[in-house]
Amino acid sequence: MIGITLTADQICNAPIEVRRWIEHELIAGLRLAPRAPASSPQHSARPAICNEDEIAAMFGQLRGMPVAISVLFEFRQPGIAFGSPPLKSYRLMDILHNTKLESIEQVMTGLDAINAALAQLRGDPRARFCDFDNEGHCFLTIETQASIAKLWHDIVVRQEPPATPRREPLLRSTG
Repeated sequence: MIGITLTADQICNAPIEVRRWIEHELIAGLRLAPRAPASSPQHSARPAICNEDEIAAMFGQLRGMPVAISVLFEFRQPGIAFGSPPLKSYRLMDILHNTKLESIEQVMTGLDAINAALAQLRGDPRARFCDFDNEGHCFLTIETQASIAKLWHDIVVRQEPPATPRREPLLRSTG
C-alpha cells in the first residue's frame, strides 16, 4: 500500500478524469455510499421539502456548529436540477472545496447535523433533508434549495449597514 497526500489545490487543478477518480475512490473508501448495481435507482429516498421557516429554525439549531452552517449555506447555490419531480444535485467534492473544509468527513458531519436538525424539528426520525447516491452526489428538493437561498439573502441583507443619508454642508453664519 502506498499513501499519497494531495492538497485541495492539487486536486482542483488535476484533470477532470483524475478528480472524478479521486472522488469515487474517496467516497468508496470511506463507505459513504454503497456500491450499487447499475440497475439500482440513483437515489433511495425523496428528501423533505423545507420551507423558509423550517430552514430558519434549523439554522437556529445549528448556530453553534460552523461546519453544519457552512454546508447548509453551500446549498444556496443553484445546483443541477434533474428527474421528475426534479431534485437539485450537488457533488460532495464541490461542497468540500467551496466550504473550504478539510475533509469529506467534515462535510458528512455537517450533513448529518442538518438531517438531525430536520428530524428533531419535525419530530420524525425518518425526515431527511438530503439523500445521496453511490457516485458522491447529494440531493435535495428544489423548494428546499430556494428556501436556503432566500434565508441566505435575508441574513446578508439584514447584516448590511444601512445606507447613510447624504448630509448637506453646514451653513456658516456670518456675523
